[in-house]
Amino acid sequence: MALEDEEEAVQEESGWMPIDPTKPYDPDNIFAKILRGEVPCNKVDESEHSLAFHDINPLAPVHILCIPKGQYVSWDDFSKNASPEEIADFVRFIGKVARDNEMVEQGYRLLANIGKRAGQEIPHLHVHLFGGQPLGPMLAI
Repeated sequence: MALEDEEEAVQEESGWMPIDPTKPYDPDNIFAKILRGEVPCNKVDESEHSLAFHDINPLAPVHILCIPKGQYVSWDDFSKNASPEEIADFVRFIGKVARDNEMVEQGYRLLANIGKRAGQEIPHLHVHLFGGQPLGPMLAI
């Protein structure tokens, strides 16, 4: 069995199905529904091009998701296709959310999963901000 086939079998068995970031944007993903107001969120902050909200399954005492409001599947898609204004807003917005939530002094981690092997599960670019506790090693394998 090829490595890719083995990976897919493990993913299906576990119920974890990461997305393919090379596919077109899916307007029915959960973050698109949040942006349209169809699904509620616990909003942290909002700007012209970005939205931040608390993760519904937090992995740290502070676990905030930051998303661009545009239809971008991944960091690759965003960095290639977003306007300079969207990119500047998103990068500055993430820093503002970290500062406003008192994450800077203690330290925090940014994480963006892109693609199957990284474990991206929602086909909308999102950056996790983790903080509020020691976060351990950078990669857990």
